[in-house]
Amino acid sequence: MPFHYYARLSAGNKRIYDASERIEALQLSNASELWLPVAELQTALKSDRPAAVQQVCQALADRMCDQLQAPPVTIKVLAKRPSSRYGELHGLYEGVEGALKVAKITLWMRTATRRQVVAFRSFLRTLLHELCHHFDYTHFRLADSFHTAGFYKRESSLFHQLVTDATKADGAELFPASGGETVK
Repeated sequence: MPFHYYARLSAGNKRIYDASERIEALQLSNASELWLPVAELQTALKSDRPAAVQQVCQALADRMCDQLQAPPVTIKVLAKRPSSRYGELHGLYEGVEGALKVAKITLWMRTATRRQVVAFRSFLRTLLHELCHHFDYTHFRLADSFHTAGFYKRESSLFHQLVTDATKADGAELFPASGGETVK
């Protein structure tokens, strides 16, 4: 079922939206290769150092782009989220246009109001969300990247490949489960 804005789209954009809607997963060729960097991302976030988080995010993005045979994307991690009366900006994807020769993703690791480091799962989902925009353009060759149900299913498919019960490497602690305990 299309989102409410579907009715306002042009016929061409409806075709793009419908194509996006039909793509429900992004299958990584070797998700287990990314489990250790995902665990490193959790550690980097706890360090509260944007440069460390950016380095891990860039490594994750590079490996995911390699696995999906997509062009590279540059990751930039900044401290506090910008906000306006509309809310906080979590992430921003900028495709290749004009002077920008390589697509760019900007992420913010602290909330705007309380200035707290964003929770690991939320931060990872934001990274994956912005990467899905990149993959819509570069992997699926869609002319636009709409927020469709298919888009959110693709984001979720990536998340579940990266965060599983098997997501421990070299004895690293896993991500907190819903009850606050640590999964081993």
